[in-house]
Amino acid sequence: MTIKETIKSLIALKQEEIPVSYNPREVELPIDSKKIITTIGVRRCGKSTLMELCIERLLKSGVSPRQIAWMGFDDERFDQMQTSDFNSILEAYMEMFPDIPIKDVYFFFDEIQRIEGWELFVMRLSKHYSKHIFISGSNADMLSEELNTALRGWPLEYKEYPLSFKEYCQFKGIPTDSHLEKELALLRSSFDAFVHEGGYPEVVLEPSRVMKDKLLQGYFNAMIFRDLIDRYKLSNPERVKYVIKRLMAGMTKPASINAIYNDMRSQGRKVTKDDLYDIADKTCSIFLLYKVTKFDLSFKKETSALPKYYCVDNGLRQSVLLPGKDDDGILFENAVFLHLLRNLPDGQKICYYLGDKECDFVIQTETAVNQLIQVCWDMKDKDTRERELNGIREAAALTGCRDLTIVTRDSEEDVQDALGIIHIVPAWKWFLGR
Repeated sequence: MTIKETIKSLIALKQEEIPVSYNPREVELPIDSKKIITTIGVRRCGKSTLMELCIERLLKSGVSPRQIAWMGFDDERFDQMQTSDFNSILEAYMEMFPDIPIKDVYFFFDEIQRIEGWELFVMRLSKHYSKHIFISGSNADMLSEELNTALRGWPLEYKEYPLSFKEYCQFKGIPTDSHLEKELALLRSSFDAFVHEGGYPEVVLEPSRVMKDKLLQGYFNAMIFRDLIDRYKLSNPERVKYVIKRLMAGMTKPASINAIYNDMRSQGRKVTKDDLYDIADKTCSIFLLYKVTKFDLSFKKETSALPKYYCVDNGLRQSVLLPGKDDDGILFENAVFLHLLRNLPDGQKICYYLGDKECDFVIQTETAVNQLIQVCWDMKDKDTRERELNGIREAAALTGCRDLTIVTRDSEEDVQDALGIIHIVPAWKWFLGR
């Protein structure tokens, strides 16, 4: 089958399938912005669903299914596609529907970043043919300055993640605005399940525990082989898996690539430090891991300190690692990080504070610290309580920040302090903005 025939097949198949009903997500793509809409995020988190929901709204507004041209490039039939083949998309559509003006066509390109030169085609398509272009991808290359330069500032960018706790409850049919004790108890237990299960939509809706694990392990292997090995031409899949699992296992603690290197060398593995740094960076580029740097008033010290790594989904981490005794606290902190990340305003970043004491998250702009977040699964122990309070106090004294929060599993109180009120909040309530 030629590339053009494959494109025709995919367009026809999608037009037969629509409309398809999906659970709504918190992110909503605009349907008539006249801009190139880009959606990025980890594999299987729901980027395609956002575009499907967009199509659903287009059809309700009067757009015909025949005006929808959808192509998913994460298809082995496109593995040999060249830059010169992109014109086949226009030729295929115009041969299928010669009566529809190309300016009235809505183009949806899923995982298009897999094909080299895609941004030049998209720019040409937008400039000369259609202003209705939606693209998705699971690689940070779609965020690069080169892309924005090539598209001359045209894209509107949206980020998608696995389900938030609010979305998780909606998928499960759990009310989030009730004040009845019975339903509040259900919310609390559902939050515990969310922390351990994660938020991949397909996994959340799957009733079988065995199938959940199989799905997650399938996602992990696809990221290793399709997104890392194939795309970046990395060798030695076992080495790649080992480094990623080490970073996952040490999640929430400063991570030393040098320590991983020494361990691998002691095991007789041939590897360089540059190899390991490269694997870590590329794993972040596909949104499997996120790197968080240490907060410091000195930029030089900030960039030279050991970073922490967090995982895009707790269920994914648990599916590839053996259970550990500290899992509750690690998964809880990771869930808080992901919530902060999805709600992070433009121009702000997440760091961690480490001095004599520690504060888990520092939310800052280039010129100011806006929020300090401490995370503690259980504060009932007196020593634990003082450690967490003293950590956020030290960070507040250094940064001048007075927006102070400790997120816990179920404790709730306001602590009056010379540095400001420290709000101790139960996680389920904090995640829902209640």
